[in-house]
Amino acid sequence: MKVKVFMVLMLATAIMASACGKSDADLTKAVTNKLTTDGVTGVTATVKDGVATLTGEVADQTVKTKAEASAKAVDGVKSVTNSLTLRPLPVATPAAADPALTGKINEDLKKAGCTGASAASVNGVVTVVGEVPAAKYRECVQIVQQSGITGIKNELKQGK
Repeated sequence: MKVKVFMVLMLATAIMASACGKSDADLTKAVTNKLTTDGVTGVTATVKDGVATLTGEVADQTVKTKAEASAKAVDGVKSVTNSLTLRPLPVATPAAADPALTGKINEDLKKAGCTGASAASVNGVVTVVGEVPAAKYRECVQIVQQSGITGIKNELKQGK
């Protein structure tokens, strides 16, 4: 008799323990809250069977990686499917006069710490030369792309 009572209590405890797990709705809310707390915007999270799926459009790879790390940090999330896309770069505006454009681009490159890069502009086409650290390469290229040019000749090299 004692064995039967003990078995029933063990079974009841096991059922209650499994019922106390977080639902997918609870996990979705927790992931969404974590993304908001971490300052990640433009991301929609859904959770099914403990797998978080992230969708939406973000500014860059850093935000995409941060969103995934935030979702993984939520207790109860088994894995993360990161389906985020990167926002396209803005379309260039019409070119300014060549000397002014060259000066502006070189100044913007210097401000961004792209010290090994320099630009020259002829008829709205900018040639970028030099070598910048690999970690700065994308930022340096973006600065040139956002300057209002009609064309780029990219001879910029990535250093170490």
